[in-house]
Amino acid sequence: MNEIKKILAVVDPTVASQPAVRRAAWLAECSNAELELLVCYYNEYLSGDRLFDSPSLEKARDEVIENHEKHLETLAEPLRARGIVVKTSAVWDHPLYEGIVRHASEAGSDIVVKDTHHHSAVTRALLTNTDWNLIRTCPMPLWLVKPQDVAEPPVFVAAIDPMHQHDKPAALDDEILHVSKGVAEKVGGDVHAFHAYDPRIAVATATANAYIPVSLPFDEIEQQMHEDHQKRFTEITQFHKLDDDKAHLVAGLTHEELPLIADKLKADVVVMGAVARNRWKRLFIGATAERTLEDLPCDLLIIKPDWFTTPVDLDNHEAA
Repeated sequence: MNEIKKILAVVDPTVASQPAVRRAAWLAECSNAELELLVCYYNEYLSGDRLFDSPSLEKARDEVIENHEKHLETLAEPLRARGIVVKTSAVWDHPLYEGIVRHASEAGSDIVVKDTHHHSAVTRALLTNTDWNLIRTCPMPLWLVKPQDVAEPPVFVAAIDPMHQHDKPAALDDEILHVSKGVAEKVGGDVHAFHAYDPRIAVATATANAYIPVSLPFDEIEQQMHEDHQKRFTEITQFHKLDDDKAHLVAGLTHEELPLIADKLKADVVVMGAVARNRWKRLFIGATAERTLEDLPCDLLIIKPDWFTTPVDLDNHEAA
């Protein structure tokens, strides 16, 4: 993402508070970007189908969309008074995450901003969570907003994986830091880099490769792993000109350590990468991001690699 010219904010028509709209408007002001407010709506009782649709159902759908458009205009007017260029769109599409991806792609949005809320483990396991599906399928940066204000200056924590433990391409780390620094520059923020490694991996590997019972130098093995990660981590942070006091390397699991460092630094936004290999392999869908989302005390910005192609059919509106 080179520039932020078009921001898409997803509006939840069922609630009064709109944290995503506030965050998107703030970002639009800071980056002099155009803001679009979107309601993606669907109601199965009004949908009909090709055999049983009727003029009355079609009229009801039109009226619902028209009401959403009026609501969006009430949200847009105060923002326009602040000098922000604001468009509004209400679309009938289903499922929600696919409708958002389709509209963002058609509109040429540079970033998608959406509220996020706490979700149960059951919801995540059933793959029905809209946030999780957007992490998996949204091709442009996805900013998931928690219901709180950002500090001044805002703090961004870029979570990278320089050893590629989670099978993410090297270029993604550069993109995470590039986007973090780019957005932080627009909003006058500070950027920190974070990487966590699990020393148990080295010990487990060494143990598995010991075909006969031997006394392994576990302390030395862990120290060597730390040095390897430190070397790669330092290389990338120095390349992106981050000071040493803004580079945080810790031993532990990412989904446990990242919320802790975010809380310690009073982070406003954590920036992470996610890669989807196909729509069924959950392991490669940014599982770390999904597990981390619940415990983060701040917003989450998800970045995809340049080569990523969304699995969403951009031409097939299921609710049409």
